[in-house]
Amino acid sequence: MGTWRKIIALLVVGGLVAIRATAALADTDAQKLATARDMIQAWNTLNWAHVIELFADDGVLHSMMTEPVVGREAIKQRIMSLGAGIKRIELKVRRIGVIDGQVVVERVDDFDYNGHAGAVPVVGVLEIDHGRVREWREYYDRAQLLKAMGADREAAAH
Repeated sequence: MGTWRKIIALLVVGGLVAIRATAALADTDAQKLATARDMIQAWNTLNWAHVIELFADDGVLHSMMTEPVVGREAIKQRIMSLGAGIKRIELKVRRIGVIDGQVVVERVDDFDYNGHAGAVPVVGVLEIDHGRVREWREYYDRAQLLKAMGADREAAAH
């Protein structure tokens, strides 16, 4: 075999090994679902430290009606601020699955926030990589959430 053929053969074999190694490092659908369920459990038990830990260092938390919160430190500040008012929360999952590599969760968030009981339907889409949430996009009716939290009454009083 000529020198060029050997080089090409080595490059092809090396490329195949790299592809297999990358695939082996990627989270399986089952692992992504386990991470999402772990996140849901952390919320349900008010374990804010674990919620924050489950985000990637450069993770994004994006309630689609507001600006995204970028980076674990900013997410920590947001979660701790929100968590301070939550006395009880249950993310009641109706459906969960992986679609095109992303975890989709349809749920109802049932909570007590600063003395106000509420429940709001939500759809969350989580991009999970290496057991960490890289991006969590939330879709819900913001006006309904603010009303359930009592925030609409507080805003009207000022």
